[in-house]
Amino acid sequence: MKNKRRILSLVRKDLLLETRQQYTLYGILLYVASTIFVVYLAMDKPEDKVWNALFWVIQLFVCINAVAKSFLQDSRGRMLYFYSIAGATDFVLAKLLFNALLMIVMSMLSLAVFTLLLGDPLENMLRFVFITCLGGMSLSLVFTFLAAIAAKAQQQSALMAIMGFPIIIPQLLLLMKISSTAFSSVIQAGWWQMVLLLVALDIMIVALAVILFPFLWRD
Repeated sequence: MKNKRRILSLVRKDLLLETRQQYTLYGILLYVASTIFVVYLAMDKPEDKVWNALFWVIQLFVCINAVAKSFLQDSRGRMLYFYSIAGATDFVLAKLLFNALLMIVMSMLSLAVFTLLLGDPLENMLRFVFITCLGGMSLSLVFTFLAAIAAKAQQQSALMAIMGFPIIIPQLLLLMKISSTAFSSVIQAGWWQMVLLLVALDIMIVALAVILFPFLWRD
């Protein structure tokens, strides 16, 4: 029970920081709107496969901008303070939870702008909304985990790119495959198995973060 309260308190702290530093949130929203608008000017209303691929590529860069800064913005003094009031597991779980919620909101906003400017070729909007929430959460978990590791290195951005590329590409391909079913009224065979595979990958990332982050925390 105490762990839950500490996690919620840390999540509330991140939420307060985001609301006070509104320029960060507005910067991400501007990035989303401008990127989608450029795609609209270049392609108008693309075909289904291109629409799907563009959506997830943009989501990848939105996640990097929104989530990857989570550990990089905390100074050493602030980390020492968190060390004194919470455990490593509580801290990393709070970061994972907050970034997952943030990315779900950003994904919904991206989807709204995307359908407004690039059209709505979806046959099943509810299915795509579900996949968008799940995919946004999955991307946020990966980059939060990578940000935790990169925060202890000198070249944070370079390290995140090197570590993230082999991890995120298979996940993006899986998300594109799963979401492609929303462009058809018929669910393909094996769709739920792919969704469960994505959920299993998310659980694995959370487990790795809980196991490995305490070693970084002590450093």
